[in-house]
Amino acid sequence: QVQLVESGGGLVQAGGSLRLSCAASGRTFTPYAMGWFRQASGKQREFVAGITWQNNSTNYGDSVKGRLTLSRENAKNTVYLQMNSLKPEDTAVYYCALKSTRLSGYGYWGQGTQVTVSS
Repeated sequence: QVQLVESGGGLVQAGGSLRLSCAASGRTFTPYAMGWFRQASGKQREFVAGITWQNNSTNYGDSVKGRLTLSRENAKNTVYLQMNSLKPEDTAVYYCALKSTRLSGYGYWGQGTQVTVSS
């Protein structure tokens, strides 16, 4: 079994920055990819960013491109989401997720961390 533990959420003013972390533990294996999703109140969950383990390839949702940067630390099975120039519309619960293989979906999820951006 895999556990994902997020940290780093909080309250920040518009234009500010936050860094979210997600550490994977439990089962010893190399993930295919890890990523972040978010869900604002009353809205559907949306993809924020993802990174593959083999080639360090990243991709981002259109609404966050240029403002968020996803990186990983292999030895700790940890990913970091650096969020800059935050906007009130970035307010949401942010979830870390892990994909075991290329063909699988994101099958493991963290409990989420709240990010609130005040105007």
